[in-house]
Amino acid sequence: MDSFGERVLQFFQGLKAHPKVPKGVEVLYPHRAPTTWQIMTQFYRKYYQDSDKRVFLIGINPGRFGAGTTGIAFTDPIRLERECRIDHSFDLKPELSSRFIYHMIAAYGGVDKFYSQCYFTSVSPLGFTSGGKNLNYYDLKELQHNWESFMVDSLKSQISFGACEQAFSLGQGKNHQYLLNLNRKYQLFKQIQPLPHPRWIMQYRLKRLDEFTELYCEKISTTSC
Repeated sequence: MDSFGERVLQFFQGLKAHPKVPKGVEVLYPHRAPTTWQIMTQFYRKYYQDSDKRVFLIGINPGRFGAGTTGIAFTDPIRLERECRIDHSFDLKPELSSRFIYHMIAAYGGVDKFYSQCYFTSVSPLGFTSGGKNLNYYDLKELQHNWESFMVDSLKSQISFGACEQAFSLGQGKNHQYLLNLNRKYQLFKQIQPLPHPRWIMQYRLKRLDEFTELYCEKISTTSC
């Protein structure tokens, strides 16, 4: 049987086409870059070389400076090198969400423990930009509508890698509401709980960093498969 990590890599290899996007929207395909693919291969073979189930933490879609660069969700080049111990040639640019995530991972027990139990993904496995800036799948109704079947199929494919029945939405607003709607229609998970988005925490609630870190750790650690 393929490991969880090999299934992730096979999934991304299969993302060769995408639905129509509105005018002015560009799609991010970071895994198509040879350097990024090499990093993804190292990461998923390092931390996911087993067939154990994982708790799914579901973000919005990849951004330019996190997964849009490294191919690893919520992992900027700095955290990739310093925390994941994977050398690379990317510019060491920080990304706010990644700062929170790896602060939380350290509190949880470190990258080896965390990734042995958890898997980051997104409603859309591919990212979007418009005018050179990140775009969320829900920012344009046409985009959200055109991509729904693709996004649902992508989530189902990843769930088949080995998912716990309970998952988390990273984002308590539009992302969580959309995931709840999808879950009602397609029965993806038994339950999807919301967690505050890492970027929101870092931008607007930084003084409560430890409180939100503890919330993440408590919620994840008490989720059974």
